[in-house]
Amino acid sequence: MKRIAICIPAYNAEAYLPRLLKSVNEQLIPFDEVLVYDDASTDSTRNIALQFKASVITGDFNIGCSAGKNILLSKTNCDYLHFHDADDELLPRFTSLAHQWIKKSECPDVILFDFEWREQDTGQLIGKSDFDNSKLKKDPIRYTILNQVNPFCGLYNVAKLKAVGGYDVDPKILYNEDVAFHCKLAIAGFSFGSEKEISIINWRITSSMSASNQLKCAQAHYEVMKINAHRLNHSYQKEIAYKLWHNATSLASMSDWETSDKAVKLATTLSGRYPDHESFLIKLFCIINPYFGIYLREQLIRILKPELRTKN
Repeated sequence: MKRIAICIPAYNAEAYLPRLLKSVNEQLIPFDEVLVYDDASTDSTRNIALQFKASVITGDFNIGCSAGKNILLSKTNCDYLHFHDADDELLPRFTSLAHQWIKKSECPDVILFDFEWREQDTGQLIGKSDFDNSKLKKDPIRYTILNQVNPFCGLYNVAKLKAVGGYDVDPKILYNEDVAFHCKLAIAGFSFGSEKEISIINWRITSSMSASNQLKCAQAHYEVMKINAHRLNHSYQKEIAYKLWHNATSLASMSDWETSDKAVKLATTLSGRYPDHESFLIKLFCIINPYFGIYLREQLIRILKPELRTKN
């Protein structure tokens, strides 16, 4: 039987780690390895992990989630691994579903598991993911460019992941490293599939890194799309440009006009002077001047719908 590891990067995770590790221990088929990377925490993260019988690697200084995942990747002896955030949770059938996949003669290199979003404070269901298996199989590059894929829902072929070096640790992509990761795997030729049964809960926490750093996330997303454009040369220009136009408007909403202009410049280089998804008026102004088109769009929102920009 092929072996599966769960790899958990954790930093000051004492408030949530017990919930995750309890769910790990309640799997119908046990994980073959439970690995925790304690990223120089100043709380009881390490002790909690040891209490739950996890194998703990402790860092001497804080290196960040992506570098921590690469250390976990280097330590596992299993055939497949699942990265999981310390503040999320597994349902008991996760490993059972995972083993059904890896028993297949033609198992994909990456299996994405659908999950629930729930509100941390109330437990209220916010929504569910819906990965499209047919689109993932047909064109994983296009899918990973256009769709957000998080690592807490993935099962990865360890040998192939080690061969491509795991996560990129470029500081410029720090706040969008998961998108960069899955695009990298798709571009490297990894095959993808998806499991539709819900077996993961992603808890929405208002103080999470992404929620607290939306501008940095948007800036990092520009860097990721720039990397994709370079790696893919003249391929997928329309898809990358589509994401860059959205990125430009997001950056404009947070008044980062410098990076917004960079996103516009790259988008127009890839696929023309206006975004297909915008209104006729915005398209018209973008044709005249794409930078002014994005500027005008943002100013109209601030005038007509100021409640959407209360933080600016």
